[in-house]
Amino acid sequence: MKGGSKPQIFAIKTTIGQEKAVIDFMMQGRMKEALKAILVPETLRGYIFVETHEPQIVNQELVKIPHVRGRLIGQVNIAELEEFLIAKKSTEGVEVGDIVEIIGGPFKGEKAKITRVDTTKDEVILELFESTHPIPIKVHADYIKKIMSKEEGEPEGEVKKEIKPEKVVEKEKKLEEEVLKEMFGKEEEEEEEEGEEKVEGEKKKKKTKFVL
Repeated sequence: MKGGSKPQIFAIKTTIGQEKAVIDFMMQGRMKEALKAILVPETLRGYIFVETHEPQIVNQELVKIPHVRGRLIGQVNIAELEEFLIAKKSTEGVEVGDIVEIIGGPFKGEKAKITRVDTTKDEVILELFESTHPIPIKVHADYIKKIMSKEEGEPEGEVKKEIKPEKVVEKEKKLEEEVLKEMFGKEEEEEEEEGEEKVEGEKKKKKTKFVL
């Protein structure tokens, strides 16, 4: 074992999105010789974990690498990294009845309810909310994002139908009938007036014919 010391795990803070570029620099010269392992968690952006038996050399070389923000950060216990080392199934944390948003594929952006979970294939069967005739669709669990559990009810953003009391409905109905009655009543009055004017006009015409 080089340096005569036990390898230790340290964290290195980097510019977010530049983790791989930093690793390319680290795999050169003295730094490469001083490292035993490197871990770049996908879910923890801006950090790289390294195992080394010569932290002094690593710190000396870090100052030469762009996008590195500072020196080695503390000593990390391997138990703290287990969640990044053990692969989790995409279906973990979702169940039948949950409301999800599809984040990839032809149905991207659609909200749906899970009707079945296939843990062996890491897939879920969904029922789209916007579909007139719900057709089950199969989607890989990587392409869904849980937005509400089945216990929480309807998804955010979904418009609920307003249920009005019977008295309010009856009042609105009467008001509507009165408006219609008033509208049609005016039309009948106008028609009667027009009819009377026509009759008077015809009478005048007849009188005019017999006057010499």
